Amino acid sequence: MSVWFVTGASRGLGAEIVSAALGRGHRVVATARDAEVVLRTFPDKADSLLAASVDVTDQRQVQAAVEAAVERFGRIDVLVNNAGRGLLSAVEEASDQAARAVFDVNVFGVLNVQRAVLPTMRAQRSGHVLNMSSVGGFTTAPGWGLYAATKFALEGMSEALRAELEPLGIHVTIVEPGGFRTDFLDGSSLHVEPPVIADYVSTAGVTRDIVAANNHLQRGNPVRLAAAIIDLTETEKPPLRLQLGADSVARIEAKLEQVGRELHEWRAVAVATDHDDVPAT
Repeated sequence: MSVWFVTGASRGLGAEIVSAALGRGHRVVATARDAEVVLRTFPDKADSLLAASVDVTDQRQVQAAVEAAVERFGRIDVLVNNAGRGLLSAVEEASDQAARAVFDVNVFGVLNVQRAVLPTMRAQRSGHVLNMSSVGGFTTAPGWGLYAATKFALEGMSEALRAELEPLGIHVTIVEPGGFRTDFLDGSSLHVEPPVIADYVSTAGVTRDIVAANNHLQRGNPVRLAAAIIDLTETEKPPLRLQLGADSVARIEAKLEQVGRELHEWRAVAVATDHDDVPAT
């Protein structure tokens, strides 16, 4: 029986992960902006659930929740950095305020939570950090540039974090979901900047239309994602990255193929920039 610490737990994938963890007999610290929403969702789990009101951009709230978790359950075994914010806009159209808001939650919020949780895991010499990225953390598309930039940043940080924590007995996994049928595309989770530049109607504008037409029609099943997340933490050697959803797999395969093709095509130019006295690789 493990102790889970899950951010963004009041709805969507976060709530499903909390439900799955509780269903497997684990104890869960579930954080959300309003803990009462979590308690209403899981009214009969008082013995194994601790709900805390946390804005991940507020370091003091995060630290208080972690201290309460350790006081209540004695340890933290699994951290799920799930709290997130979406932004749909052409890169040039995004206001400074909108860009900073999505970075504050998706990057700096994760850093806040990790800084608070990792001392406990390091003392235990065990733990598993699950950073919820996106297929957009590996390959992006018009309209998703700044949101993807936050997830690219998360993935770069997570790769280094894995190398730093592995000798201490702590695993790190980047989870890259495709489209799952949650409320992520609703206004409560996704901020859509108004189109202001006509030149982007055929690129970011098309993405806006697709998102509006496909909201709540995504192919991914959140219950199955949550089960996969629990299974992941029970494996002896979890991967650095886990793609979830056939659409995520297909898009990442296409990106890898494109990068490999371009690398081969431009290889001679790349290696020709070395000093002559350096051995060829």
